[in-house]
Amino acid sequence: MNLYMISTILFFILFTAGLWGILEKAGEKGWKVLIPFYNWYVWLQIIKKPIWWYIFLLVPFINVFVILLMVVELLKCFKKYGLLDQALGVIFPFFYLPWLAFSPAQKYVDPSKQPPVVKSATREWVDAIIFAVIAASIIRIFLIEAYTIPTSSMEKTLLVGDYLFVSKLSFGPKVPNTPLSFPFVHHTLPLTENTQSYLEWIKLPYYRFPGFSNIKNMDVVVFNYPDGDTLSTKFQSTMSYYQMVRQAGRDQVWGNKQYFGDIIARPVDKRENFIKRCIGIAGDTIRIVDRTVYINGKPEQNPGRRQFKYTLKTDGSPINQKNFEKLDITENVSTDNNGLYELTLSDEAIAKLRLYSNVVSIEPIVAPRNAWNPDIFPFDSLHPWNVDNFGPVWIPKKGVTIPLNMQNICFYKRIIGVFEGNTLRIDGGKIFINGKEAASYTFKMNYYWMMGDNRHNSADSRYWGFVPEDHVVGKAVFVWLSLDSGKSFLDGKIRWSKLFRFVN
Repeated sequence: MNLYMISTILFFILFTAGLWGILEKAGEKGWKVLIPFYNWYVWLQIIKKPIWWYIFLLVPFINVFVILLMVVELLKCFKKYGLLDQALGVIFPFFYLPWLAFSPAQKYVDPSKQPPVVKSATREWVDAIIFAVIAASIIRIFLIEAYTIPTSSMEKTLLVGDYLFVSKLSFGPKVPNTPLSFPFVHHTLPLTENTQSYLEWIKLPYYRFPGFSNIKNMDVVVFNYPDGDTLSTKFQSTMSYYQMVRQAGRDQVWGNKQYFGDIIARPVDKRENFIKRCIGIAGDTIRIVDRTVYINGKPEQNPGRRQFKYTLKTDGSPINQKNFEKLDITENVSTDNNGLYELTLSDEAIAKLRLYSNVVSIEPIVAPRNAWNPDIFPFDSLHPWNVDNFGPVWIPKKGVTIPLNMQNICFYKRIIGVFEGNTLRIDGGKIFINGKEAASYTFKMNYYWMMGDNRHNSADSRYWGFVPEDHVVGKAVFVWLSLDSGKSFLDGKIRWSKLFRFVN
């Protein structure tokens, strides 16, 4: 039985006991609190609130907010009008309600018999602000959150400047690891460079509520950056701390503050949000051959609008820049001025370019097999892979036990030692987990393989490996606004054709 279950049972018992006593003080039978759904009706009756409130009590997560309002109204029945009393009652109802119920000094007063309470203008504003913050926070944490596309890694499926909604309900909302934080900001306080927006006095373990579905292949997913547990204040998440250590050495990264800044750590829920397409789910085997992705031996089914780099050769005459704009070719447009271009192209753009009379050829740029890029996961010369030729690699699945050896430990050592909280040591060709020699390991979580649709300009799982399930934030579902940062409002800043579209 985990901490969440024990805490939930204890809080439920205390809350129920408190409500039982309060019902009896209000002249109702205390046992009514034990009847599911009917107990809410009785509660509404004693605080004299309309029955239509009951409708919102049936809506998941919205009902949390409504119950908090009902707690406030219950406190008023005991003449607890002060902001401090109401805050304590809302934050700690499992302690506050039993005190009201069983303290002889606390008397219930029917709402119809209470004198009207006149609030000052300041108190009215404070109540309204608190109401708005709590309501918006519940929606943001448990239901849906707004998100902006900052980079081109998902072009042309998602564009830089797209504003979209991310559903927390799709895969199930997770409990914040750091619940004490400044509202509506992620990890850094506004108007500051590196001042963290959260307190780590309370750290909650990972827990996810049930969602509408599990993550499926080709879902577009928002998640916390797996390499973002440690980072440089100068580079933030634009460059992985672990990549910097591989390239410059740990002593240089930690010692050269002028260049790298301070090295800091962040909890899971405060790491940078990334958005990619889930190419592989737990238990899948991923392989890339000449840029084609194979999932369990089968080619991927053309997700979104993928882009790759190509060389385009003309007969020597140039292609007008306006033609690139018409074809929506916006990235890595370079030329040697002799009719040879390097372009990032989608399949649609290639088809249209082939119709140009001066285009002689369009050839893909593909990193050759066995041309090892040491910045590619798992960063081991035993696996000389690159962005276009990679794998095979098996994606860990919860409950599955695999043998461990010196050939495959490079894939899973970060999972074992960081994501799943073990002590991992490799000594003399032997693997030690929590001080004991290990020949196998059983995974505690599911993992995922994420890649951007802009395959040659995406820092994704090819560079940092697996995404743990506790890093998953939600599913990208709907784009409601799209702005071109390079244009003014008079020059077409709003991409009207890109508004109000579903993400697929």
